[in-house]
Amino acid sequence: MERIPYDEFGLLAENAAELGLPSGHLPPVRRVPVPVGRGRHLSALVWGDAPPEVVLLHGGAQNAHTWDSVALVLDRPLVALDLPGHGHADDARVHPADVASNAEEVAEAVAQLAPAARAVVGMSLGGLTALALAGQRPELVRALVLVDITPGVTPEKSQAVSAFVRGPSTFPSFEALLERTVAHHPQRSVASLRRGILHNAVQLEDGTWRWRHARGGTGVFDAEARMDPRPLWDVLGSSTVPLLLVRGLRPDSVVDDEDEAELRRRRPDAQVVHVPGAGHSVQGDAPAELGRILRSFLDQLA
Repeated sequence: MERIPYDEFGLLAENAAELGLPSGHLPPVRRVPVPVGRGRHLSALVWGDAPPEVVLLHGGAQNAHTWDSVALVLDRPLVALDLPGHGHADDARVHPADVASNAEEVAEAVAQLAPAARAVVGMSLGGLTALALAGQRPELVRALVLVDITPGVTPEKSQAVSAFVRGPSTFPSFEALLERTVAHHPQRSVASLRRGILHNAVQLEDGTWRWRHARGGTGVFDAEARMDPRPLWDVLGSSTVPLLLVRGLRPDSVVDDEDEAELRRRRPDAQVVHVPGAGHSVQGDAPAELGRILRSFLDQLA
């Protein structure tokens, strides 16, 4: 049985090479466990040595490493969190997670690691969690970026994404897992998808592979989670912090024109940027472009 090695931070050189960045460009990155109460822990990737300027929250069934290429382009000190039940964080609760309880634990982590962050960036489940965080602890959200998500998400809009997330929980080999992932993301390089699997899956003692994320209730589209994101429209509308929506335009995006119009109606001051070459996971499909978009947004906040 072949054991496939996993060097968590050694893979960053591949990200830099794909982006055309020099090997010496790599900043220091460390993994930090974060106690969040009740004996539970989240896990964070802390980029750089200066106080973090940005907090990054990934989507359902992802992990903090989904932001690696974006973080390299952004080139700012930041924190990327593993949400509850994802990555290296503690397993999900006995009951399915929801964005409100996610936000409570994220608030504890942000207060410890990035209390003065200038912006919180959330994709999909991370975006709804960021909105819930803005409602619960507004002092921790000085600016908000939603990556291909609004409270208008519905199961119908997310069919392509949820079909992949709800697929097999285990695979007989790494090759089988990679083949299914490549079929779902044909627009991405095989090398980038291989890295993503190594970060987001684990090889078991018998040689089979399983996803790191908990299966029940972790995704924004999981019916078991009983999430109704619509009340977060009121949080979005009542917030006065700078707001940016980054929307992918490929068919697997979960944001449609109606969602964008509702966001603009509630927040006429919001910025909206379209990324034609990206779908739902903008950070995976167009990481360099997303990094530049976020860098420009942060520069406006200065």
